[in-house]
Amino acid sequence: MKTPFDVLSDYERRSLAHVAGLPEQLDAPGLWRGVGYRIGARRLASTFAEVVEILSLPQLTQVPGAQPWMLGLANVRGSLLPIVDLKQFLEGERTVLHEGQRILLVRQPGGDVAVLIDELYGQRSFHEHNLLALEDAEALVHGRYAHFVERAYRVDDQAWGVFNLDRLARTPEFRQAAA
Repeated sequence: MKTPFDVLSDYERRSLAHVAGLPEQLDAPGLWRGVGYRIGARRLASTFAEVVEILSLPQLTQVPGAQPWMLGLANVRGSLLPIVDLKQFLEGERTVLHEGQRILLVRQPGGDVAVLIDELYGQRSFHEHNLLALEDAEALVHGRYAHFVERAYRVDDQAWGVFNLDRLARTPEFRQAAA
């Protein structure tokens, strides 16, 4: 008679025999993967390497004298984390807060920062044959987005911009949150 441990070991052995590889380990030429999200009307994606973690919006403490796009500080597992309204930073329009709001934790020199997004889509994959010329993705690269959107893809009649969070975190204006 098999013990429960033996049964679980057998399940593991059989399931591993059929694993073709984790999505991030698959080597598919021309395929790019990232975290998909929405800011305002724009669908964007950033590399997994730039997004340290995805969290629900924690309780905030406002910071007097900060830029309007600096929502405040949050205590996340004992570390103080600045929370930035990315839409307000880029467009000048405040994000409407709602239950289920998400933040993307981004590594930057001197400590992590979190950026508020409107909606999280999760993992997205794009193939090079869906690549758009940036001129054809005017809505994605308009205004301040032009500094951070590196390329764009069209999937199911939706344009997606690849947003460089690392470049954002190194921008002097972003790093200077004092009003």
